[in-house]
Amino acid sequence: MDPCQIDAARCKGCGLCIEFCPKHLLELSDGLNPAGYHPVVNHDQTKCTSCALCAEVCPESGIRVMRKKRKAAK
Repeated sequence: MDPCQIDAARCKGCGLCIEFCPKHLLELSDGLNPAGYHPVVNHDQTKCTSCALCAEVCPESGIRVMRKKRKAAK
């Protein structure tokens, strides 16, 4: 499961999440969503640290971040 889940239908392409992503993993897509906006996409889910800054700043609540499970200490 991808850590950063973006609901393209809710995204208005404001770019706040793009500015706040510390790893610079987000960008506007070339395609349009049903509302006519260019939604944000994560171009490399493997590098996402699940910091959730993108979800915190999204005014449309269109981003959900799943935390990665940590390995149990032995």
